[in-house]
Amino acid sequence: MSIEQPATRPANPRFSSGPCAKPPTFDLTKLADAALGRSHRAAVGKDKLKAAIEGTREVLGIPADYKIGIVPASDTGAVEMALWSLLGERKVEMLAWESFGSGWVTDVVKQLKIDAEVKTADYGQLVDLASIDFANDVVFTWNGTTSGVRVPNGNWIADDRQGLTICDATSAAFAMDLPWDKLDVTTFSWQKVLGGEAAHGMLILSPRAVERLESYTPAWPLPKIFRLTKGGKLIDGIFTGATINTPSMLAVEDYLFALDWARSVGGLQGLIARADANAGAVHAFCDQNSWIANLAEDAATQSNTSVCLKFTDPRIQDGATFAKAVAKRLEMENIALDIGAYRDAPAGLRIWCGGTVETSDIEAMLPWLAWAFEAEIAAQTEAA
Repeated sequence: MSIEQPATRPANPRFSSGPCAKPPTFDLTKLADAALGRSHRAAVGKDKLKAAIEGTREVLGIPADYKIGIVPASDTGAVEMALWSLLGERKVEMLAWESFGSGWVTDVVKQLKIDAEVKTADYGQLVDLASIDFANDVVFTWNGTTSGVRVPNGNWIADDRQGLTICDATSAAFAMDLPWDKLDVTTFSWQKVLGGEAAHGMLILSPRAVERLESYTPAWPLPKIFRLTKGGKLIDGIFTGATINTPSMLAVEDYLFALDWARSVGGLQGLIARADANAGAVHAFCDQNSWIANLAEDAATQSNTSVCLKFTDPRIQDGATFAKAVAKRLEMENIALDIGAYRDAPAGLRIWCGGTVETSDIEAMLPWLAWAFEAEIAAQTEAA
């Protein structure tokens, strides 16, 4: 059985959830001013690293008294630095509702062996935010990249908290309005919402987090790559561009370009509007088609970046096989690349809707998704 293909194709089929699509105006000539072959400690290198830090502050609206550092090993490195350097001073509450949050639980409970209360929710759901005791440190992801479930806002975080909040915001920064007064440690990576190049993480510290670093020494040894203090004082150079290890100046230039592009589309609010429009198109498609649904069960917690979908048609015999086949059809047609669900997540699809994606490409891709679904249902029926 032949099913007619849609007439319109996306101009850019890149809907991967990381590394994500480059900004629409990107080409390699934009990186011509990169300080290649120069030391990152030379004046030109320091200036570019400082511009990356202060550009982050400007676009995200980060308070002037918060410290922003460029650190190694992407968002993972930034989160690990925070966990190993700050935790252990008091009890911890670990919140997890997808695979990356679960990974931080493993680090804290099994590696650091810290006294922790672990609160988890199944994919598609959120933990009970009203149950959190802010006398404890609290570790959580703002947006679950592999489940498409985000916290709806920061109202659940106590203003008079005694513990620190440590937030993995890698798929939220530049697409969601983060309440900085509620966040003591925030991390993200360049390759998510701004479509930058991988391997560099950002670590953002509130004054309360700096105070903890300077007043508390963990019981375990810290490798050099994690050390944020020396002699009981913050290594301030890390937060002005003197990175712990050598950064890629090509990647730095790429991030500077992405920040300039972000300014050109209206800064943070423009980026949020673009992501909302993209996700809204996918959400509307799910509302119009009974065979597919958002994995996030509560509309208030549905992500506007990593939109995770599940197939609900009762005719589907093997969900994992079916979802992979649909994703493969779309890849073979160069319609949508890398949209299979994360390996630990329930079977389905994951469509990146961050601001670097054009809504017109989402809208062109969705009829093809319907085509791939019908084609795979037909193939399954014929095989039976």
